[in-house]
Order: sequence, then structure tokens, then C-alpha cells
Amino acid sequence: MARGLAVAWAVLGPLLWGCALALQGGMLYPRESPSRERKELDGLWSFRADFSDNRRRGFEEQWYRRPLRESGPTLDMPVPSSFNDISQDWRLRHFVGWVWYEREVILPERWTQDLSTRVVLRIGSAHAYAIVLVNYQISVKGSNLFELQVRLLDAENKLVANGTGTQGQLKVLGASLWWPYLMHEHPAYLYSLEVRLTAQTSLGPVSDFYTLPVGIRTVAVTESQFLINGKPFYFHGVNKHEDADIRGKGFDWPLLVKDFNLLRWLGANAFRTSHYPYAEEVLQMCDRYGIVVIDECPGVGLALPQFFNNVSLQNHMRVMEEVVRRDKNHPAVVMWSVANEPASQLESAGYYLKMVIAHTKALDPSRPVTFVTNSNYAADKGAPYVDVICLNSYYSWYHDYGHLELIQQQLTTQFESWYKTYQKPIIQSEYGAETIVGFHQDPPLMFTEEYQKSLLEQYHVVLDQKRRKYVVGELIWNFADFMTEQSPTRVLGNKKGVFTRQRQPKSAAFLLRERYWKIANETRYSHSVAKSQCLENSPFT
Repeated sequence: MARGLAVAWAVLGPLLWGCALALQGGMLYPRESPSRERKELDGLWSFRADFSDNRRRGFEEQWYRRPLRESGPTLDMPVPSSFNDISQDWRLRHFVGWVWYEREVILPERWTQDLSTRVVLRIGSAHAYAIVLVNYQISVKGSNLFELQVRLLDAENKLVANGTGTQGQLKVLGASLWWPYLMHEHPAYLYSLEVRLTAQTSLGPVSDFYTLPVGIRTVAVTESQFLINGKPFYFHGVNKHEDADIRGKGFDWPLLVKDFNLLRWLGANAFRTSHYPYAEEVLQMCDRYGIVVIDECPGVGLALPQFFNNVSLQNHMRVMEEVVRRDKNHPAVVMWSVANEPASQLESAGYYLKMVIAHTKALDPSRPVTFVTNSNYAADKGAPYVDVICLNSYYSWYHDYGHLELIQQQLTTQFESWYKTYQKPIIQSEYGAETIVGFHQDPPLMFTEEYQKSLLEQYHVVLDQKRRKYVVGELIWNFADFMTEQSPTRVLGNKKGVFTRQRQPKSAAFLLRERYWKIANETRYSHSVAKSQCLENSPFT
């Protein structure tokens, strides 16, 4: 086992190092270490929205040159959170334009007096564009003289690899693979990658120490299978949104842990980050618990011909560079998605998607690339360039609504047409129905819990037929209800969740739970006759 993995690492090492060279720059997730301190800036910030007609009054009056409160009335705004959901001011509920946040921060004295100390301000995320103004700067002198020490430790703190030199290449002494949860007898297995850098500067030696959790695994795609560590993997999971009551899209640890407990309860083994990269802490949890991720960039809304131009293309490529650079070290990420429901039937979209996909593959040759389509199989210009076909379809909801009896025939035709044309594995990346919790009707009518449950059951009949052939996954839309803009078709947001926005289960959640655990057990025992003691003792049993 150890020898085989050492050989695997010898093959993968240069590839991963080449990927790293292609993505030079970027910032590691801030972790405290003997040489690194972290100061959280979460909490209450001063806040003001620019309600002027052109939304640029703050720049014109240079609000940044004095305390924000001196420019006019301010609000207390918790960070992280979505300002739209916090205030009782109706103008903020759907406000689009510049808003201003201000926080006065006192740095530790040693940060400012030690000239060898590098201070970095990190914004976890900002939607959708941000300008950061800081009235204090620190310059850092560089050095070309350094020694790099790298060590890889297992969960028991045993050394499994080490190395020295300018590139820190590792020599593996023995390792275990990172496995997705519920697939095999092994739980997710992470190592601790320790890097120590000692540099000689004009001020004397300076050391830096960083620890990164890493996992070792392979991903491959055949004409009909998705393989993780050489074994077939079936995605049975959800699409999500970073959304909840009060906090909106603001990151919240209790909410994250609750969501992962619900994923465990469902028996889900995967989700897609629809339709943007999620907080890094989410991916860290996926690494830790073996939840597989389709990592999607914010390429959503590409619905018009004018969107597929060279300016958008260059920006889209830059965004993929940022996503891959940030998330490439997460073993849970097994595939990149470059867009959701683009107008891929357009000729201009074909070239556009071809270039974005090729660019992403060049950035990371180790992972397959896809985009999520709702186009017709015969007209889709981007499908020839993906590794996996991801399909969104809402039969008996947006099409032939109310006619549940048509789903099996329509879904069968969908799968067979796509596979015959492209000979690639398929994921049903979205399907579902809006449901108002507490609405009941028999025979089932739209928006009732019975209708959502019946619709899912019809999809599952066909999915069970095709998952033994070339369908490699199913992701329900959606994990939980989420807020949207007001419209006559939305009742306080999108209600396609199998959980409410408050994370309470609808009837469909129990149906999905029974199905996912059945699939998980089938998959689990197809690779291991003996019942796993590891899985029995894991938090996901």
C-alpha cells in the first residue's frame, strides 16, 4: 500500500507542482501558527448607504477622509451579514449601489514596531465589487536567501513525508488516500502539511511557519463513470445557497454546522456551490467530513448574445484563475463548473465556453471541468468541451406543469438523447418543485408538499434505471428555501428547498433521506463485504 502510494505521489507530484507554478500568487487561508497571528475584524461596523441619485456622493464628497459618522447618519451593521436583511429601512431591502463600511482597528504594538512583520488585511468576500481604503501602510523588505522545510504528518502526528530546498518537494514515506464519505470503509483522511521558511534579511533571520490540511486522492472520468481513487462514484446530494434568516449570506459557524448535520441526516455525499464560490470554511468542513464538491464560479446570468464578448471572456478567465488558485488544495473539490445555465445554444457561446474550459484545464489538469446547462442536446455548443454533462430540467414544473405522468418519458428521452450524442457521464444537476410548508392536497397539486414528493419520486424511477449505466449523480434543487427578489412567482423567496429557510424538513426531505441512505449503503457494500468499523465510528453514521 505504502509503496503504491509513493509511486502515485511520484507521478502526481510534478503535475501538482506544475499546477502550482501556473497559479503563482494568491493568499493562503490565514491560520495561526508560532509565526502568524490573526486578528478578527468581525463585529459591529459603521455603515452608510449612498442613496444619492448617481450613487457616487460618497466619492464626490470624499467620505473616506474623515470618520464616516461625520458624513451623515450611520447604522450599526454586523459583519459578516447581508445589510439587506438587517435594517427595517425598506430602501435597503433591494438597494443596489455603493455602501460604506468603516471600522477603527488597533493593531498590537509588536505588529507596527517590528519592521520585519508583514501585516495583511484580508477581506473574506464582498458582493460584488469592493474598494478598500486603509490609512496605515507597512512596507516589508524582501530577501532571496531562504531555506524551506516541508513535512507531511498523518492524523496521529506521524511523519509520512519530508523535504527541503527552494521548492519543498516531498518524499512520501507512506500514506492513506482521502475518501469521500459513505463511499468506502475509510473515513475522510487528511494530513497536516507543515511548511517552515527561514529567510536571511538585512534585519537578521526571519522565520515563517504554516500548516495546511491536505488530502491525497485521484479523480478521473470515463465515457460512463466518475472515478475517485479509481473507483466509481455516484453523486447523491444537493445544491445549496449561502443564505439564511437574518444573516442573509453572512458566514455563520452555527449555521454551517447545522447544515452539515442535515447533510449527514440526509445521507448526502456531495453538493454544488451554486452559483458562486462559498466561504473557505465551508470547503474546510467538506475536506474534514468527506463531502464532495462541484466548485462553481459566479458565471450565472449569461443569457444574452452581448454577454459573450472578449471583455467578458477575459474577466471570466481571471475569475477562474482566482477560484482555482484559492480552492485547488481542497481534496473535496473534484470538479470545476465554469457557468450555470448560459445561453449555450448560441454560436458565440460555443467559442466562449471552449476558451474558458480550456483555460481552466490548463490551470488545473488534475480535475474535470463542466458547466451546467439547460439547453437542448442538439443545440448546445459548449457540451463538446466538458468532461461531464450537467443537466438542469424541471419537468412538470416549468414545463407541462401539473402533469406528473409525463416526467418518466421526458426524463428518459433527455438522458438517452444526451448520452447518445456526447458519450459522456451525466449528472442531473437540478430538479425540483416549489413547496409551501404546510400546504397539503390529494391528489397532489402544485406548491403542496405532496406534489414536491411525487415529482421527486417520478424522477427517481428514471434515475435508478440510468445510474447503473451512465448517469453518475443527482443533486436536488434545493437544500433549503432561500430569499430572492420579489415577483408574482415567488412567495417570500424560492421555496424549492427540501428544508425551510429555518432548516426544518418538509415531507420531501424524508423521502430523499430514505433514498440517499439506500444508495449510500449499496455503494458502500459493493466495495466492501465486511461492515466498516471506521464508518460505524465516524460522525456520519
